[in-house]
Amino acid sequence: MKRLPGHLTVGTPTEPDAAPVEPGPASAGVLPALAAALARELSRRADEERHLMRQARTNPTPQVRRGLVECRRTNADALGTIVRRHGWPAADLVGAPASTAALMILLHAPDLDFQLRCRDLIAQATADGRCPAPHHAYIADHCAVELGQPQFYGTRVDPATFRPYPIRRPETLEERRRDVGLGPLDEQMRTLRRGA
Repeated sequence: MKRLPGHLTVGTPTEPDAAPVEPGPASAGVLPALAAALARELSRRADEERHLMRQARTNPTPQVRRGLVECRRTNADALGTIVRRHGWPAADLVGAPASTAALMILLHAPDLDFQLRCRDLIAQATADGRCPAPHHAYIADHCAVELGQPQFYGTRVDPATFRPYPIRRPETLEERRRDVGLGPLDEQMRTLRRGA
């Protein structure tokens, strides 16, 4: 089993240009109709949160901010139920877009303990080939930063300085990023600055 570094966001996780993920043990006992329903629910919840985030940027009223906080809490609760019943919703279970939606929900979940548990599930799913490697990079970096530790892949940026949070062994960063399918950090930072 391949181990990825870290128990770990510049930008938004996207699907890598990689071969399709093969079905694995997590999807074996789930009916296709249930997997499709889970995928729709995860995508709907992530879309709702993105809509509220855009609203919060353009109209940052206390009511809109409260709505976003509540959305993130209920999304995390729903994801927690899915994880308890079916394991991490990896690409082999719900498809790549819905698995990315689950990761987005997880990255904004208010419970670090839940994020840490899912980080380990994502690491295993990645090692088993059921989840894209960048998903592990994003959650590993997120958890590292939240724990006050250096990140592994440079995916988290400090909004105050617009620079990546401290990075573990920066001299080998680009190699680690390449290994998980992430582009160069400089390229990621240029993209982020254009979007700001």
